[in-house]
Amino acid sequence: MPLDAICLSGVVRELEEAVLGLRIEKVQQPSRDQVVLTLRGNRKLLLCAGASQARVHLTRAQRENPAAPPMFCMLLRKHLGGGRIAAVEQPVLERVVSLTVDIVDEMGEPGRRKLVAECMGRRSNLILLDGEGRIVDCLRRVDMEMSQQRQVLPGLFYRLPPGQEKANPLEIDREGFRALLRQPGESREADALLLDSFFGMSPLVCREIAAGGELEDSFFRWQETVREGRFTPWLLTRDGAPFDFSYLPIRQYGGEMALEERESFSALLDEFYEKREQAERVRQRGADLQRAASTARDRAKRKLAMQEKEYAQTQDRDRLRLSGELITANLYRMEKGQKLLRAENYYEEGCPVMDIPLDPLLTPQQNAAKYFKRYSKDKTAEKYLTEQMASARRERDWLESVLDELSRAETEQDFLDIRRELREAGYLRGQSGGKKEPKRPPSRPRAFRSSGGFLILVGRSNTQNDQLTRESSKTDYWFHTQRIHGSHVILRAEGREPDEASMTEAAVLAAWFSQGRESASVAVDYTQVRNVKKPNGARPGMVVYDPYQTAYVKPDGNLVKRLAEG
Repeated sequence: MPLDAICLSGVVRELEEAVLGLRIEKVQQPSRDQVVLTLRGNRKLLLCAGASQARVHLTRAQRENPAAPPMFCMLLRKHLGGGRIAAVEQPVLERVVSLTVDIVDEMGEPGRRKLVAECMGRRSNLILLDGEGRIVDCLRRVDMEMSQQRQVLPGLFYRLPPGQEKANPLEIDREGFRALLRQPGESREADALLLDSFFGMSPLVCREIAAGGELEDSFFRWQETVREGRFTPWLLTRDGAPFDFSYLPIRQYGGEMALEERESFSALLDEFYEKREQAERVRQRGADLQRAASTARDRAKRKLAMQEKEYAQTQDRDRLRLSGELITANLYRMEKGQKLLRAENYYEEGCPVMDIPLDPLLTPQQNAAKYFKRYSKDKTAEKYLTEQMASARRERDWLESVLDELSRAETEQDFLDIRRELREAGYLRGQSGGKKEPKRPPSRPRAFRSSGGFLILVGRSNTQNDQLTRESSKTDYWFHTQRIHGSHVILRAEGREPDEASMTEAAVLAAWFSQGRESASVAVDYTQVRNVKKPNGARPGMVVYDPYQTAYVKPDGNLVKRLAEG
């Protein structure tokens, strides 16, 4: 659900305890809609103005920053760098959070700035204010053409977004609530009535109140909870995957959802939005790569389907040969212009009669030669198509592995590696104008440390998978999901025999970084690196291995986080 005003107030209470008085040491803008303030003690405060992900909270997630900081980031560094957070405030039941920052300006004079985060869906924004409340600049400027009600432009005094024509749910008493229910013509469902009558309430919470028994009592129990600030971060999961979140336990789904409490609202939001952010990164950074790989994969599938159809047709070629032989055996009783030959098939027991279509424009000998020629052509085609289908399957599988890489890509370097892989395979054109790609440090595999102290490395791309396996010791252990795409995983043995727990943890990592992440059980093959071979001419990431063993494990994101090296 979008972050509602009451859930946001739970976040603000946490921030008041966690960040007041802390110095802003870094200001970064990892993406267009996100600003991260690194505070003393290495606490990171995220302010996000994404249309579907607007929020404010402390974060532990690592985000890669662009090579050149955006202009808005530079502005924030100028005005907020070195300042101390003096206040974290939220207008009553508004999805707006303001950070007041005490600063010392360029002239050495003390001053104040405010950074306002408006978490309001597609109208979300980040706005920097000076000490008088004027707008210095904002992430998204709003002029008269975009909104006649409220403009957000440098130089204007900041005003809160226009309020909704609804009542404050914390101020209504029982008499007023009963009057609301008695309104003439009132026939709306209970949750719709609450949503349409009060601001600050989300559809999820309205449904929960409506499902909580008698509406009046349920509403005022909720009101008391909010007034007293008894908020608890709850995560709803379906089949282990985050589905929704709230500040009170949600029971309306019954057994369809699991309800899990989290230690803080920041931890709750960090976990909930992790997958959404990754999907958004793929959409923004990898849209052209996704399109190129999907188009090529679909083309390979269509090509393979046509080849399989042609191959199936070649399997009836023995009938062509038999037809030619029966025509030859019956030449003595055939005439030119004949359209059909009814001949006894002496190759089968009982010699059943077989109808053989003929071309009336050809002689009997020419009809026989025609059947033998088609038989020979199909025999040759079978061999050719077998090779072509194997090639098409390899191409399809490799392209699907690229799409799988894209679904897990995290950093800008990940996307650059995949782009290079597609370009070298001929699916993307090189840069125009003879420009060279900027030199960047090579990406490193994901690194983990097992409970037994063994280093476990996970490849980020097909090219890196090849490099990782190639550079590993022959006594290291190699892991990969069975018959589904995923990363190559290497457990560094370093001359020791890995313990069972470490081997299981490496298998879980292989399952997590694969297409089987959402499965309850994943088959993972493992063997020593000495048994892994790359066929000549194979695409990046394609290997064969034998002998091997198979472990069946359950992907576990919490284990992955525990093992991750900082």
